[in-house]
Amino acid sequence: MNHEPECATRPAALVLPADSLRSRILFWAITSSLAGFLFGFDTVVISGAEQTIQSLWKLSPGMHGLAMGAALYGTVLGSLIGGWPTDRFGRKPTLTWIGVLYIISAVGCGYAWDVGSFVVARVIGGVGIGISTVAAPLYIAEIAPPSHRGLLAGMFQFNIVFGIIVAFISNFFLRDVGPNAWRWMLGVAAFPSVLYTALCLGIPESPRWLLGRKRDREAGIGVLGLIRPNASRSELEQEADALLASSRDQRESGGFWTPGMRGPILLAFLIAFFNQLSGINAILYFAPRIFEMTGLGAKAALLQSVGIGVTNLLFTFAGVRLIDRLGRRTLLYVGSFGYILTLGLISWAFFTERFAIVPACVFGFIAAHAIGQGAVIWVFISEIFPNRHRAGGQALGSFTHWVFAALLTTFFPTMVSAYKPGYVFLFFCGMMILQLLWVRFMVPETKGATLEEIERRLSGARAPNPAGCVETSGVH
Repeated sequence: MNHEPECATRPAALVLPADSLRSRILFWAITSSLAGFLFGFDTVVISGAEQTIQSLWKLSPGMHGLAMGAALYGTVLGSLIGGWPTDRFGRKPTLTWIGVLYIISAVGCGYAWDVGSFVVARVIGGVGIGISTVAAPLYIAEIAPPSHRGLLAGMFQFNIVFGIIVAFISNFFLRDVGPNAWRWMLGVAAFPSVLYTALCLGIPESPRWLLGRKRDREAGIGVLGLIRPNASRSELEQEADALLASSRDQRESGGFWTPGMRGPILLAFLIAFFNQLSGINAILYFAPRIFEMTGLGAKAALLQSVGIGVTNLLFTFAGVRLIDRLGRRTLLYVGSFGYILTLGLISWAFFTERFAIVPACVFGFIAAHAIGQGAVIWVFISEIFPNRHRAGGQALGSFTHWVFAALLTTFFPTMVSAYKPGYVFLFFCGMMILQLLWVRFMVPETKGATLEEIERRLSGARAPNPAGCVETSGVH
């Protein structure tokens, strides 16, 4: 790596005093990350109702897979279009309307009269999920200080997992309320959806969107003042001018699908691809069925699923706490080794019928995912794209994630019927070996850097050092 000093002005960053997280930023991050809670709840709540739905409407395996994957197909659509409202109308309005979609979906599922109406309601919720995976991590990344960006953006994933465990617990307590228990399981999501929508009305717009997209300097300075209340007017103006200049440079550098964007695009695609090819959504969606395949009874299997939620929550919390200390790349290493070990053992257990180890291995798999890919994916994608292309890049990563999630969830019932489960889990294990190689040879570290610094590293541009001069930096 060559270093070539040259004087330059360092673009300002959204920096807070190192010894504190401003309570207002924490509140904004928590509010926007509650979209993740609704995402997790909506995605997994179906696991407690899926077998009842299949028998109630006498669904074939293919139609059952389609009904189960309906939300994910909506999510594919939401992630595909999510960058447009996020850029066109702003981060705040987009986050608010996500809540409205969740409300419609929850009520629609609760009152579904046939498989068609059920699928439509699930698709609407899926659209909200897809857009949330674009708008929420992006919004948090744009308001967070570099030293705490991993923690704050990681709260989106933590809330996904919290929503998952609440869904499992909710299903466990609602399973015996009567023949319409499945309707209650799906319909209760309306209550947190209303709360989230109301809270979104109290957050400000992202200053980077106000300055870079809307070109509203005064509004941008106003939000910067809320983020940094102790800064002087001149300091805020300098910061706003630096962000405006950065946005202007990005417009001049070209569009999204250009050679300079190749690195971020490939990174976003591959982290999302490997996230789903671990088999995580198949295990979360079909956890009770997987446990029943090992000989556990239906009620015991559902209780084991609550254990999955607890494990996921604890290790996601650990990952979110460690991501700014150890870095994104280190956590991906840890997760990769955990994936390979646990998936390999699950495959061996199904081949040899040593089913006693499967629950422990599934818990280990969830722990590996939570502390690795789960804690990193949405933080990493939100960091690696330039301000001008962040919404589009987030949409690309989210779209890739949900395309493979939808395909995997739809075909998993057919896969375990057509092939021995051991082969299915062995395939997932092989994909995680490929992920380990990708982390080793391609993934850069982004912890502690401003979004503008990460942009320069990935583009190979000259970046300023602490002394105020710049040097050419490679990525790794």
